[in-house]
Amino acid sequence: MAFNKINVFDKMTPEMHQALLKQNELVEDAFSTGSSIEEMRRNYEKEREFWNEGGPEPAKTIDLEVEGPHGPLPIRFHYPENRIGNGAIVFIHGGGFVVGNLDTHSKIMRLLMEETGSVVIGIDYRLAPEYPYPTQIEECAFMVEWLRQHAEEYGIDGEDISLAGDSGGANLSLGTALYLRDQTNDVSYLRCLLLYYGAFGLTDSKSMRLLGGDYDGLSRDDLLEYTRMYLGENKDAPYFDCFSNDLTKAVPPCYIAYGDLDPLQDDSKLLYEILSANGCNAELEEFRGVIHAFLHHSRLVPEALKAIQGGAKFYGSAVPCKVPEN
Repeated sequence: MAFNKINVFDKMTPEMHQALLKQNELVEDAFSTGSSIEEMRRNYEKEREFWNEGGPEPAKTIDLEVEGPHGPLPIRFHYPENRIGNGAIVFIHGGGFVVGNLDTHSKIMRLLMEETGSVVIGIDYRLAPEYPYPTQIEECAFMVEWLRQHAEEYGIDGEDISLAGDSGGANLSLGTALYLRDQTNDVSYLRCLLLYYGAFGLTDSKSMRLLGGDYDGLSRDDLLEYTRMYLGENKDAPYFDCFSNDLTKAVPPCYIAYGDLDPLQDDSKLLYEILSANGCNAELEEFRGVIHAFLHHSRLVPEALKAIQGGAKFYGSAVPCKVPEN
């Protein structure tokens, strides 16, 4: 339903509005869920090509394919020129669990590498609906464990791993941390989570009612369709609906960022309130005048780099959340 929505175009920054015009010039209806899966992916990849041009160049990039729980799993290491410490950030890309890959999020990963001074490792997890939940959680958790086992081989500290992601990748980052906690009872090696405009479990909210449409591909129908494709026949999904999981203990420090024109912003706000109320280290940062997925638009939108820098600052000072004594 398009009625009752806020006119976001009057509230956007001039740069955000320019980015939207460029988006439509590149691919009209780039994020429509009314297309076939193949067309959705082609449109998404084509539209993202422009935004991934330029940016920091790694000192070294390594592409690998490791044997994961569901078959071969492509991963990509980016090593910065000016490296700080031996920590590593596993970056989990967004795209509603349905679209996206290592190339569509290349610049975000390279900016994160540059601003943190850390090795950033992207994971090309399997996409829904062909591979529904919990395939993606299992692959991301496997990637973290594999990285710890092979840390010395790739010059990183297996006791200093962080997770980062945008949109669906933010959901997967938090879900993966909770899954690892529940499966192994130890996530002390997770320095922090950098969570950019994620959906963490709300099925309806004030922001969803007021915001979202064709311009960002997040109308109510779009959100329902992404969820349907991701969950498939699964009814119980505590690593998707993170608000139905236990967020009161052993959650790594979280940097949570969102745009004030994002229909998913209430997820970020609620996550922050729950974590803060339970003594976990969490920081919430709002970026005004920008929509969902603004990190991609760093060529035009200054808030994109500011959000990366905000996450990098949090990463540099993060101290893991202690588990309360029973």
